[in-house]
Amino acid sequence: MVLLAGLLGLLIGSFLNVVVWRLPRGESLSHPASHCPVCGHPIRAYDNIPVFSWVLLRGRCRDCGARISPRYPLVELATGAAFGATAAWVGWSILLPFAFWFVAASIAMILIDVEHHRLPNSLTLSTYVVVVAGLTITAMLEQEWPAFGRAIAGGFVLALIYAALATAFPRGMGWGDVKLALVVGTAMAWVGWGALVVGGFGAFLLGAVWGVASIATGRAGRKSALPFGPFMVVAAIGAMAWGSAVATWYSNLFL
Repeated sequence: MVLLAGLLGLLIGSFLNVVVWRLPRGESLSHPASHCPVCGHPIRAYDNIPVFSWVLLRGRCRDCGARISPRYPLVELATGAAFGATAAWVGWSILLPFAFWFVAASIAMILIDVEHHRLPNSLTLSTYVVVVAGLTITAMLEQEWPAFGRAIAGGFVLALIYAALATAFPRGMGWGDVKLALVVGTAMAWVGWGALVVGGFGAFLLGAVWGVASIATGRAGRKSALPFGPFMVVAAIGAMAWGSAVATWYSNLFL
């Protein structure tokens, strides 16, 4: 199952490259077909195999020789690895396809936020709908209604905190972050309140560490804008995997 999930991830990663390029530019995700941005020649099917085609073509367009960014195979590999890890963690469950959507959308949101400093509504809101749908079906089949109620409440609590920050500090927090907080808050709270607290705090901790490191290395100044979405996603995924254990450890150690 993990191997098949990884292969599926490679294919989804290839599509995510299209999403990351076209969605911020308002272009259709289906038309025209994939093509070289330099010469415009459509990419042949045998040149569109994830990772392998880039390696065989040595990172160049077959028709004009233009350089193809290594980001394309890296995104495909990252998505394949993420899908494999997700399958291993979630297991054969009704939640698995919804988890795949969450992971794929998270990768796309990270890349778009890093490059364009924005989180498209089409990604954040659709992912929230998918996450809630998956949790609803799971709650119905496995009678997990307490966890479902906690997830919905946790998502709104985290979103309200981000909304307050966006209102008070509009230059440092965007409303795309608020919508993303609704998504990751719902997912983390499904795991537990401890995961929500650890993930919510962890995003600001990661952002602070990255900001200080960027200033120290001269890559950013005190007034430089940093995309916050990547920190939210990374902290959320980490919290869903280990947040409850970290919260328990912290409580036992200090409380």
